[in-house]
Amino acid sequence: MNAHSRDNEALHSSTAATAEEAIARQEALPPLTNEEATNVAMQNTLLTPRFYTTDFDEMDAIDVTPVRAEWDVLIAQMKADPNKGHFKKNEDWDTVDWDGMEPKLKAEFIDFLISSCTAEFSGCVLYKEMKRRGSNEDITTLFQLMARDEARHAGFINDALREAGIAVNLGFLTQAKKYTYFRPKFIYYATYLSEKIGYARYITIYRHLEQHPEMRFHPIFKWFKEWCNDEFSHGEAFALLLKTDPKLTTSFANKLWIKFFLTAVFSTMWVRDHQRPAFHEALGVDPKWYAQEVFRKTSDISCQVFPMMLDIDHPRWVKNLNRMEAANVAIAKGRKAGGVGGWLTRMGGSARAALAFASLLTIPAISSEVPDNPRMEPVY
Repeated sequence: MNAHSRDNEALHSSTAATAEEAIARQEALPPLTNEEATNVAMQNTLLTPRFYTTDFDEMDAIDVTPVRAEWDVLIAQMKADPNKGHFKKNEDWDTVDWDGMEPKLKAEFIDFLISSCTAEFSGCVLYKEMKRRGSNEDITTLFQLMARDEARHAGFINDALREAGIAVNLGFLTQAKKYTYFRPKFIYYATYLSEKIGYARYITIYRHLEQHPEMRFHPIFKWFKEWCNDEFSHGEAFALLLKTDPKLTTSFANKLWIKFFLTAVFSTMWVRDHQRPAFHEALGVDPKWYAQEVFRKTSDISCQVFPMMLDIDHPRWVKNLNRMEAANVAIAKGRKAGGVGGWLTRMGGSARAALAFASLLTIPAISSEVPDNPRMEPVY
């Protein structure tokens, strides 16, 4: 390795020790015409990743004493930084013929990468802010480590996008994207599920492509195993945070919130994935099978802290997910058409989506036994 290569290695976001370093290294790269990608990342809809803010003082007051033993082990594992230097191109990175890629697949794959980059960076922004605003060493240490990981992930996706001639302006997103306020407990539910379903999504694709390598149309999928293990460990952290206060998972009201978030996260994934038929066809994956497989994995995992799982085999489950997907198509058509007719189409689609979601919420949940020790290891 020559001196120039060593310099590039040292300045890559994959080796950054903090989120701030990773972001700065991305922004130091030669600029690209990235307005379109950044505009996509800036969108705020029910299906696009959002940026969140919360009551940081309340989060800073968390006492991890009830889970101290498990907490110290997890923090030590994260400090060891097993994926340092992993999220960068190497000899396993195949040449990608972006110009020769089928146009619909190219558009859907770029949309997938931008959405994934935004979701990863959303976590980075929230965790980085908690680290900045907090004084509780346990909590600030955790969020600094998670922000580091998410910044590396976002930077790696941006590296892939750069080959297509675009990139998301991460620094601009931090300043310009609208933030949504969530109470801390809602942050716990939503982010825990986001990390665990992220693990389930990535590992399901990774295992599928292990068996069918001919369907791996882009090299980024080779990195999904280590990637999803980061997601898994972040979910473990939020599982421990949820265990610090039993009321978060045992009170009647909070059980209703857990069911709501499970239903919302699952149905959002179903609808969003059905927007990318060419992407899933290229992978050789039926989106309905894929969604149910991811839901099953996520349900099995989330029993570590949630006292219930959704009945994804109930006769009303897939039927109403399909209704939500059809309603989303109508909403998109109405938005594109514009005018009074478009508005009526959009409102009709929204009403049908709301009814379908209400039907999903009324499916009886399946009770599960929560273990005393929530810690898990990835096994899929």
